[in-house]
Amino acid sequence: MISPFFEFEFLQNAFFSGLLIGLIAPLLGVYIVVRRLSLIADALSHVTLAGIAVSLFLEKKWGILAGANPIYMGMAFSVTGSLLIERLRGLYKHYQELAIPIILSGGIGIGAIFISLADGFNKDLMNYLFGSVLAVTRSDLMIVVGISIFVLLIIGLLYKELFVLSFDEEHATASGIQAKWIHFIFILTVALVIAASMRIVGILLVSSLMTLPVAASIRIAKGFKQAMFLSVIFGELSVIIGLIAAYQADLAPGGTIVVLNIIILVLSIIVSKFKRGHVQ
Repeated sequence: MISPFFEFEFLQNAFFSGLLIGLIAPLLGVYIVVRRLSLIADALSHVTLAGIAVSLFLEKKWGILAGANPIYMGMAFSVTGSLLIERLRGLYKHYQELAIPIILSGGIGIGAIFISLADGFNKDLMNYLFGSVLAVTRSDLMIVVGISIFVLLIIGLLYKELFVLSFDEEHATASGIQAKWIHFIFILTVALVIAASMRIVGILLVSSLMTLPVAASIRIAKGFKQAMFLSVIFGELSVIIGLIAAYQADLAPGGTIVVLNIIILVLSIIVSKFKRGHVQ
């Protein structure tokens, strides 16, 4: 079943990109969920969509950026969106959550405008929206590899700081942790992961891979590290099975991966309730 993914280069690209995304997305997702910032992934994914739409518009209408990978424009928009969220959080100190819907709305608006200017949806844009096994290039794989290394370095070097900030930001600040800079680096990392994940999972579904495995893991995990470990396991399972099923049945991989994550979540809820009832 898995052998075709090693026979063709484009399937190898999709498979190895999926493995890396199944690792880094849930890893960051644990911190996102614990910090109650789940919607930030949705906001940045829609900003990424705006970047993709702008890139496709420039190429189609004026030949600008012809041959360039649209992921770079999407990445630039995603990073810019993350910086704007941080800026708005500073402006609305008592209503920081407003920053997320503001940026999400802006991303949707800009994306809708440039999609219409580019004469609506086309196959390329649909691949970005819902993912595609066939669309992942070697260049996309190299981008995912680079971002994965960056993410693992950040989590490895800042694990303690991110952990403390996630549970008690006031205590972290009082302890001398540079909360502002740590959060800036974190949200920048989230923006890069979202941009890198869109080829496999799709822009509209990438936030699901960052939150659903975490939602499943925290139902049965006994601690933070175990939640991280189980989130990665669930993420990898959904990506591997989802990619194979999507290729075999000619489905959008993003939708398949998300449905598998929902199934895992339902099973984890059932298991947790069974264990709780068994203990009682």
